[in-house]
Amino acid sequence: MADNPFGILLQGSADVLRRSYELWQRQPLDWDLSDGESLPVARKQRTVAKPVTVKGPGTFFHKSIRTVTIEPTDMEGWWFERTDMQDVLPFAVSPRNVWTTGDVVSNIVLRAGPPHNYVRMVEHIIALKAGMAIDNVLIKIDAGDPPLFNRGSMDLVEAFDEAGVKEVDAPAKYFTVRETVSVVSPSGSFLIIQPCDPARPELTLDCAVDFTTAIGQQRIRVPINARNFRMGAEARTNTSYAKMLYVSTIGQIFADTRNLGYSRENILIASRKGYVNEPRLIHEGKSLEAAWHRATLDLLAAIALIEEGQFAGHVISYKAGHGLDVEMIRQLYKKKLLKRVE
Repeated sequence: MADNPFGILLQGSADVLRRSYELWQRQPLDWDLSDGESLPVARKQRTVAKPVTVKGPGTFFHKSIRTVTIEPTDMEGWWFERTDMQDVLPFAVSPRNVWTTGDVVSNIVLRAGPPHNYVRMVEHIIALKAGMAIDNVLIKIDAGDPPLFNRGSMDLVEAFDEAGVKEVDAPAKYFTVRETVSVVSPSGSFLIIQPCDPARPELTLDCAVDFTTAIGQQRIRVPINARNFRMGAEARTNTSYAKMLYVSTIGQIFADTRNLGYSRENILIASRKGYVNEPRLIHEGKSLEAAWHRATLDLLAAIALIEEGQFAGHVISYKAGHGLDVEMIRQLYKKKLLKRVE
């Protein structure tokens, strides 16, 4: 492992990965929670105990209120159903149903069947599959545009709390990679996934970001469980002051951004010299909100696309985003690199 920490390179240049890996190794670790007490691993599949509804202004149409209903289901996995449409079927949260990861606004869009049967920016919803270890859920939504909340995904976490958890009479399924795998982009962002210990099917994330804005370099290492996920769930999407200016001016011309619901409350905004609004998740005097969002609400969303069950292993993410995340999961399926933890 020391000689080849990258395992099988599934995409990109080995030379680029080597250089970026050295940069990642030199980046300081701001917060390491990996020495904390381990929580019990679920042995049975779980769903919610009762339906619960949560509402909020639309992400892409902020003047409209969107409704999300979380329901128990007998189907395995996570499913979306568009309640504003007739004659469409629920579709699975799966890499097979990823339509795009956005262009101007980076986000994961799922679609299945007819072109209009889609949901945009699903990442802040489906991350809860891995973050709260809920295996089977039906998400009913009255538009393809989910709510954008002021507290990251905490409104959804609280909705799941209200719904409660019910065990299903079926064993929990854990999957990991057959061996270490990696992907790297031409810019040097990369992901590395290492197998879990079969005796302890846990998921840990080591996430590093590096922005030219005041966010700068941030890196956290965190085992994923409901307690740690709840800590990071309030982290908001971040954007630059320049992009916010674009959205409020020239962006008004384009359909993707003219009604975008970004505000000083629901988005972390940073200029080159400082934060425009108040950052969250301060640790030892430094905001790590961007790193927490990357780990708990972006990277976990891609991991949640693994439809057969919960994922276990160790993931290193350096300056990566939705596009590379989804490509990694696609490659795991394409190359048949997932295996069940027995």
